[in-house]
Amino acid sequence: MTTATIQTLDTPDGPFTILADDEGRVLASGWTAATGRILERLRAADRPSTVREGETDAAAAVAAYYDGYLAAIDAIPVAQHGTTMQLTGWAALRRIAPGEPLTYSEFAVQLGSPHAVRAAASICARNAPALFVPCHRVLRTGGALGGFAWGLDVKRRLLDREAGVPALVA
Repeated sequence: MTTATIQTLDTPDGPFTILADDEGRVLASGWTAATGRILERLRAADRPSTVREGETDAAAAVAAYYDGYLAAIDAIPVAQHGTTMQLTGWAALRRIAPGEPLTYSEFAVQLGSPHAVRAAASICARNAPALFVPCHRVLRTGGALGGFAWGLDVKRRLLDREAGVPALVA
């Protein structure tokens, strides 16, 4: 039996919910207060059998991010399950610097598969721990926002925040 803790915080972009396992790794997160929407981001086989409300270690990093310390989310561990390409892609997303978004084509090049633009977009779409694995930093060619599970308004505000606030170094 696996257990996880779920916590919802207020942020300037609306409620933000974090689902973390007992080791403090973020399993899923996003801009909603609906627990079901967070759990649905995980494959059924990867969902915890028990979810309890409580405090997560990741909550402080979210608060710090919104206070301007954009790198705070980088140190938070995540747990993701997927194909080798998905795992490689999710790790690559964590290396995209705030304020320096990539296009899906550039992201595919980083993954070593320049023609796999659809696969790159799919990696972003299947990313469960939003913000901690910053899929919002990938755009369509030409700079259009593309998709985002939590809405294009949230994606735009995140990108604007990251473009206008210098990342603080620890």
